Amino acid sequence: LQVDLWQPSSPFHIIEGTVIDVRVPKNTTRSLLPYLQQANIQYTILISDLQKAIENQTGLRSYRNRRSLSGYNYEVYHSLEEIQDWMHHLNRTHSDLVYMFSVGKSYEGRPLYVLKLGKRSRPYKKAVWIDCGIHAREWIGPAFCQWFVKEALQTYQIDPAMRKMLTQLYFYIMPVFNVDGYHFSWTNDRFWRKTRSKNTRFHCHGVDANRNWKVKWCDEGASFHPCDDTYCGPFPESEPEVKAVAHFLRKHRKQIKAYLSFHAYAQMLLYPYSYKYATIPNFNCVESAAYNAVNALQSAYGIRYRYGPASSTLYVSSGSSMDWAYKNGIPYAFAFELRDTGHFGFLLPETLIKPTCTETMLAVKNITLHLLKKCH
Repeated sequence: LQVDLWQPSSPFHIIEGTVIDVRVPKNTTRSLLPYLQQANIQYTILISDLQKAIENQTGLRSYRNRRSLSGYNYEVYHSLEEIQDWMHHLNRTHSDLVYMFSVGKSYEGRPLYVLKLGKRSRPYKKAVWIDCGIHAREWIGPAFCQWFVKEALQTYQIDPAMRKMLTQLYFYIMPVFNVDGYHFSWTNDRFWRKTRSKNTRFHCHGVDANRNWKVKWCDEGASFHPCDDTYCGPFPESEPEVKAVAHFLRKHRKQIKAYLSFHAYAQMLLYPYSYKYATIPNFNCVESAAYNAVNALQSAYGIRYRYGPASSTLYVSSGSSMDWAYKNGIPYAFAFELRDTGHFGFLLPETLIKPTCTETMLAVKNITLHLLKKCH
């Protein structure tokens, strides 16, 4: 019986007393449910018709006027092509604050675009890196990255906090890290997670781009098998996307003070380490930043995020971008797991984009302003 594990991402993390979210093919519920009853496992059907839920999310596309960038709708999900058009558009229309560049090419040859956001106020400024969409099916990530840019450009004139952020810092924003996978999740398989690189020995595509970094690579919480969702790849940085971003971060490591990566779903704010149970050297600064960020987030709609070291708060995983960033001298490294906690899972409805992004924005601003203050 083949199931697609939504939470946690790997069977290694399944222990007694935990809640597991799985997706099953349409004909298998008949055999699965009696099996669960026999094993005395309680279950709830969260989404009874997944196909319908997918169509509700992407089926209405054609007649929506989403080509005009002046009226770009930030409360719907956008295809890769639309996101890249939007980036080009901002690069042309907001050249005072936005500079677009590419850090490399994906496995399938797509450019890996990044927006550099900030006032060119002085030659050297500290920076914050933000990436979204390392895992293809987590669509709320790219939606947040776009939301962040929109907020920055719209409130820069009127919000003193935003003005301070854009004056004193640069933001490097990568709305879609895993471009091939994201495109594939729109065209072929809505629940695709990995990259799209080909494996010669197995007929399986892709590597988990968040298990492919050169930090305790392919240890606990990652798989050596190419067909697994948490496959670590043939070697660290085997994926051109990971290699390109790692190269960029290495080159700018003196400048970049924070690394923020956006995932879904679990409603958590995580910091290092992912690969081991241990306390990071600057724990007090990072912990207080997380505590304040979570409180700021909750102030919007009362959504309470859990926060803490990734290993003990979520589960142990090796080769993650957050651990790598931290190990490479970026003192504030965070991974957000956005809404929700499983009711919609990866199919977070478009009506929830706005509240999710609004509350997340408060947390990100909070972390950024914390960064600008000295922490001892």
